[in-house]
Amino acid sequence: MSLKFYHNPRCSKSRATKALLDERALDYETVLYLETPPDTDELARIIKMLGLGSARDLMRKGEDAYTDLGLAAVEDEDALIVAMSEHPRLIERPIVIKGDRAAIGRPLEAIIGILG
Repeated sequence: MSLKFYHNPRCSKSRATKALLDERALDYETVLYLETPPDTDELARIIKMLGLGSARDLMRKGEDAYTDLGLAAVEDEDALIVAMSEHPRLIERPIVIKGDRAAIGRPLEAIIGILG
């Protein structure tokens, strides 16, 4: 089963996830999502796989863009997904996808849980 890893090398949790995947000698595709952000369809799919109740649950609310764009007041799920695609720093990380399952590596044990 293939793995996809949404990675930000500057994030310590993301680096820890990469180390875990490498220690287990797993084959995975790395997506440097700040350089190549997921499109809105991919983000919607990730949100569904994560079992999140809202797109907001995938957002980093401490980012300047969250405040600057007034996202706290936005209720439209599609608009939140568009904001994440256009401003990928808003996306919580790291994310690992395995088949039809996904996990955010906060905590790292969540990633371990989907690796089996």
